[in-house]
Amino acid sequence: MKAIVQDRYGPPEVLTLADVDAPVPAADEVLVRVEAAALNAYDWHVMRGDPRLARLSMGRSGPQARIRGRDFAGRVEAVGPDVRQVRPGDAVFGDLGDANGAFAEYACVPETLVARKPGNLTPQQAAALPLAGVTALMGLCDVGQVEPGHRVLVNGASGGVGTLAVQLAKALGATVTGVCSTRNVDLVRSLGADHVVDYTRDDFTHDAGRHDVVFDLVGNRSLTALRRALTPTGTLVLSGGGVYRGGSLVGPVWLIARGRLLAPFVRHRIAVLTTAPSRRHLDTLRAHAEAGRLTPVIDRTYRLPEVPEAIRYVEDDHARAKVVITI
Repeated sequence: MKAIVQDRYGPPEVLTLADVDAPVPAADEVLVRVEAAALNAYDWHVMRGDPRLARLSMGRSGPQARIRGRDFAGRVEAVGPDVRQVRPGDAVFGDLGDANGAFAEYACVPETLVARKPGNLTPQQAAALPLAGVTALMGLCDVGQVEPGHRVLVNGASGGVGTLAVQLAKALGATVTGVCSTRNVDLVRSLGADHVVDYTRDDFTHDAGRHDVVFDLVGNRSLTALRRALTPTGTLVLSGGGVYRGGSLVGPVWLIARGRLLAPFVRHRIAVLTTAPSRRHLDTLRAHAEAGRLTPVIDRTYRLPEVPEAIRYVEDDHARAKVVITI
């Protein structure tokens, strides 16, 4: 089969299209013929082995998982003998996690990390959901505990996670403020945001004491400034460690580290978001999508041989919402 493989860390040029053996599903795995896969910031971090400290788990000189890509949508080709929830021919989507392997014609995934594809979404749209969607869902529900009537601010509302978070927060009954650049104001408003702040003109942290939940996906404001935007008992959900261009030992963790240290000593609730793929969250995303409450936004679509170009586009911060690979 054709796949995008990587044997050493570096720029997009280290990614090559190669012929490799098709995977064989284990007893609890599903073999999927991949129809679409989505890019995430995670992909360029692994490509570059960045931050360098992460190489202790990813691989010293090159990634242990040779085939890039996490998010996918496609059809089940075969299943292991212990698989019960899906069968050959089913349209599915999911997240391969740290195992990677989605930028390929076929991929094997544990049954627990795959779910039935939303019937009203294309494979490209469904592939854009898993990692970004689970991040948005966990940030708002599991961590932020958003309820109807809450006022929620999403910093980074035009990104892959942000565009889904705006829609999910509205589906939860919140009043939503999205923060983005000038060129994305209309996009964020079209997703249902009640208020849109253009950060090139206004500073949302000066809007003191208004929000029950601030979901920070950027990390470009201090903890003091972010807390200023909260009600006295509000929750700050941190999912961005700071503006980061790569090339460091520990990466974008300064804001998150400071948040963990400060949390026990302030009235505000400060929570650091950690995510993990699961079928439960994928099923919830599917329900929202099929009910018309959640539609992924796709910026650009590339073909499998164009993955290096697509990652360069994402890495250079030109992308908004999601970039998808059609296979």
